[in-house]
Amino acid sequence: MATKKKSVAFYERYSWYHRTKELAENGTVRYGKKGGFLTQEEAEESYYKCEEEFQAAQRKIQLSGKMDKEVMFKDYLVYWFEEEFSKRIETTTRMVGAYVIYQLILPNVDYDVKMRYINVEYLDGLLEKASKSCASAGNKCREILNLVMKEAVIDGYIGVNPVTETKPYKRKKPNIVILSKEKLKIFLKAASKDNWYLEILLALFCGLRKGEILGLKFSDFDMEKHTVKINRQIVSNPIIKENCTIEEYQVIEREPKTQNSFRTLRVPDVILEELEKRKILIDINKSKLQEDYMDGDYVSCQVNGRTHSLSAMNIALKKICVRNSLPAISVHGLRHMFATILIEQGVSLAKISGLLGHSSVNTTFEYYCDVMDENEKIIAFMNDTFAV
Repeated sequence: MATKKKSVAFYERYSWYHRTKELAENGTVRYGKKGGFLTQEEAEESYYKCEEEFQAAQRKIQLSGKMDKEVMFKDYLVYWFEEEFSKRIETTTRMVGAYVIYQLILPNVDYDVKMRYINVEYLDGLLEKASKSCASAGNKCREILNLVMKEAVIDGYIGVNPVTETKPYKRKKPNIVILSKEKLKIFLKAASKDNWYLEILLALFCGLRKGEILGLKFSDFDMEKHTVKINRQIVSNPIIKENCTIEEYQVIEREPKTQNSFRTLRVPDVILEELEKRKILIDINKSKLQEDYMDGDYVSCQVNGRTHSLSAMNIALKKICVRNSLPAISVHGLRHMFATILIEQGVSLAKISGLLGHSSVNTTFEYYCDVMDENEKIIAFMNDTFAV
């Protein structure tokens, strides 16, 4: 029978307390207690926060001597990342590093060893386990470990960097076109005069997939709450002949791509304004065509109410880019730019993954770990972007 875990909090003198540990400059530990908490939960939360601070201080004082041969590998990884690497890099690069250290490397360390015993075989085993997370994991873990071990050599913890002899991991980088801030303004100014402006805004500032945009209905929007629900997508449904050749392509409604793709998103004011304009235009078309109008409540549709073909939006985007001498960008490219804007604003990978409707945070990492390392910044948020 499982035993109940003993609480770290205790009740004394009409309030809740917990024990404390404080690290002196000479490395000795002073013990005490902290009280005044109204509930056991508050005291426990404070205890774990204090314990985390104590462990961080202990790592720092252990490693400040630079030549402590008894330092453990895990301790050095955390110390290097928090106290050395994070203080000299940009926020986006730190986001990548944090994901690699805390989500890919540390969870795959089955047994911790002292820094001086780290070798090629140990790291190869670690990288092999980490590489199974996603296609980019092995490559990025090896890259970060190489930085760690280079500095460990400089600091005197190890004699040589073993990472250089480990198995390399290649990965195919996604082809992501990112417009500079200036080009993005040119693009949006041109797009504002195009019939596809609303769809473009939905891709760029809500991160929607092409099929999700085409599947949107007016009933999905909540104008008061400024939200939109993603409940469906429009996909291709090829009609196949008996000889296995495709007779024609139809478009049909289906559920979103993954279970995580069902989501509710905040919608910027500019999109709601364009949505109102679109509703007026569609009402005019309904009035003109009467019974010939196929009313599916779609936001993005042809003059007769039918859904657009899956290639129509990309064709429109290509025309805008060609006319304005801009690099060709697709609907998926606009979605990538949405993610990049969030990355530059310091939004967490987990949050970005949820907004994009990815199946897991590893998918988000796979696409954007290189974008997060780029030096060129894209901070083109709403107010600034539309001041053209």
